Amino acid sequence: MKKVIFSFVFIFIAGILAACAQATSEPVSYTIEMSEFAFSPSTVEVKVGQPVTLEVINNGSLEHEIMFGQQVTLMENRPNGYMTEMFTSAGVDPETMMGTDTMEGMHEESHSGFMVVLPETGDRATITFTPTEKMVGEWEMGCFEQEGVHYDAGMKGTLVVQP
Repeated sequence: MKKVIFSFVFIFIAGILAACAQATSEPVSYTIEMSEFAFSPSTVEVKVGQPVTLEVINNGSLEHEIMFGQQVTLMENRPNGYMTEMFTSAGVDPETMMGTDTMEGMHEESHSGFMVVLPETGDRATITFTPTEKMVGEWEMGCFEQEGVHYDAGMKGTLVVQP
């Protein structure tokens, strides 16, 4: 009888722990500053199911953008975006709020996919999303302004999505 009671208690506690482990993670926010020619911080780590808000700020004197993906594509031998764009490949539609009158994709860009363009010093935007299992892994953040010059100059970083 003691074995039956012990087994029942063990299964009950294991069930409670499993339910707690699957609970949604607490929201997290990061501020990513853009300058010539870097993202700071250069690495951001998030978890699946964790609501994420990224505030991006143009602290540089040039126009900057941020894109998230894998496998840089080339156009006329210059970096021009990503073959696999993080949000599109995962079927996630991030919410974007601009802190100025600028609009996402406001300028004619030769690369496609989700991007936020901040033309002026002090421009800011927020990107809010919840990572999914399809996003697990390392993704690059990059700026491809001036026909890829910003990217070549080192304007890239890493977004890590952990299970």
